[in-house]
Amino acid sequence: MMPDYKQIYTDILKEKFPEKIIDHKIKSRLERLHSAIDVLRFNQLVFGEPEFTIGFNNQRLRSYDKKSILKILNYQKKNKLTNLQLSNHFKISRNTIAKWKIIFNYE
Repeated sequence: MMPDYKQIYTDILKEKFPEKIIDHKIKSRLERLHSAIDVLRFNQLVFGEPEFTIGFNNQRLRSYDKKSILKILNYQKKNKLTNLQLSNHFKISRNTIAKWKIIFNYE
């Protein structure tokens, strides 16, 4: 069972960023938080790009569901990216990407 990200982010926006809750783009994205990738993109939209040190520590706390992993691997295949390019784009370890390819027999 996934957490109710819509409620979590609604509470955060009401408390810390009340001016952003009016934005139509944020409202529409808030309704579509179904996968880990959606949550990461929404988080980036609300809080902006993290600084390197914060991003590095935050990377360890991320988890991905199967649907999100397959979306990431399809993105790599569609855009003909190397593991290095994909890891820089999504801020994921190259080893993690290689491990996912082995686990899901993906090429």
